[in-house]
Amino acid sequence: MAKYSRIEVASQMKENGMVPLFFHSDIELSKKVLKACYDGGSRLMEFTSRGDFAHEVFGALNKYALAELPGMILGVGSITDAASASLYMSLGANFIVTPVFREDIAIACNRRKVLWSPGCGTLTEIARAEELGCEIVKLFPADIYGPEFIKAIKGPCPWTSIMPTGGVYPTVESLSSWLNAGATCVGLGSQLISKDILDNKDFDALTTKVSQVLDIIKEIRK
Repeated sequence: MAKYSRIEVASQMKENGMVPLFFHSDIELSKKVLKACYDGGSRLMEFTSRGDFAHEVFGALNKYALAELPGMILGVGSITDAASASLYMSLGANFIVTPVFREDIAIACNRRKVLWSPGCGTLTEIARAEELGCEIVKLFPADIYGPEFIKAIKGPCPWTSIMPTGGVYPTVESLSSWLNAGATCVGLGSQLISKDILDNKDFDALTTKVSQVLDIIKEIRK
């Protein structure tokens, strides 16, 4: 069962401005990545369900977060059906992120009052997602659409909250372009938690990088 309500999760997404995305099959390494992001100031992590037995890794990771990282909100991404969403919610997932828009996932999440963020690519999809209770829409793949897409959506629909994922970089230029266009927060995966960091197990570098990104976001929002 989720520890945090969808409103609490949405509020933290807006406050943080950034959601790190990550998957690894090694539980101990995953704990260190999560701790590094936490030490850098992030209070959110999207664990992407992309490997065999990923739910087992998530279960262990969420138990660790609950015991050792107060305030850390762990959710799951790359979910494509309601059964998978239900499985992860039974393991305590606090939010569900999907690459596609599916009403069955919306129903499963809303039944438990868990935030769900569907991947949308048109205003019609976004409007339908909001009708089904979506707080923050995922724009994916964001690099195909660009910041101008968000600016165009926010014109007729200023209430819409959008999280671009894919094509966002941890730089002043990239973050400025998305946030100034109206993005509520951004999703950052391998551009933040890079292969080099994982291969070298340089978790101090990850902590520094996360802290720098959050500082950049705060500066842009001033």
